[in-house]
Amino acid sequence: MSADIDVPDDLDAVRRSYDAVADSYVAMGAGRLDSAPWLRAALDAFAEQVRGLGPVLDAGCGPGDASGYLHERGVQVTGIDLSPRMVGHARRLHPQLTFDVASVTEIAPAAESLGGVLGWWSWFNLPRAVLPQVIARMTGALRPGGHLLIGTHVGEGDLERTTAYGDVPVHWTTHLYQPEELTTLLTAAGLTIAAELRLPSEPPQHAQVIISARTPSGGPPHLEQDGAGECTVVHMATSCTGDPWTDGEDA
Repeated sequence: MSADIDVPDDLDAVRRSYDAVADSYVAMGAGRLDSAPWLRAALDAFAEQVRGLGPVLDAGCGPGDASGYLHERGVQVTGIDLSPRMVGHARRLHPQLTFDVASVTEIAPAAESLGGVLGWWSWFNLPRAVLPQVIARMTGALRPGGHLLIGTHVGEGDLERTTAYGDVPVHWTTHLYQPEELTTLLTAAGLTIAAELRLPSEPPQHAQVIISARTPSGGPPHLEQDGAGECTVVHMATSCTGDPWTDGEDA
């Protein structure tokens, strides 16, 4: 039985906010990967790990940038997003893929039905009490050796956003996390940390972190490198410095 997930009190407000910013988000190229070599490296490594394991769910796909990138690398991927406007853009920009309107809090994939789950700068709006519930449910949906990849903003506390992406009025909360907080949540769900990529702050953008965690019977940790920078392996996590994702806004 999948873990219960509480419905966020601000779900409708967040949905309306992302509908409002969707056109600006796409026009600004926010979330595009062209100038983000370290993000591409993380997705390349994720693709290598999950390709052939089974379907991948991009849970909070926005206009489908990451989904499209994974598809180009041979990954069977579908996407969901709570914003109908975002899903409309995803379907237009990536007509070869399937995208549906849904919140990650509303879906319940079957046990061991997925090779991977992607939470790509899309789970930081979840209330702090809800995030571990989502991680638990997605973990239950992973096949042996499956991977969950999370990318998000690093920091302390919560940011109440009132404008975003060209000063469009919004109403959402950006919950900031330290990497250690996220690894604790992932391991508590029964996952093993495979790799961790930390990207430094480049104002006005917060520092970023990408963490890959896997279910038992997975392969060894692996991280592709793309672009200039330095990487050091610390225990099972990979910590790197290089180019941060700087779209100038909290997604």
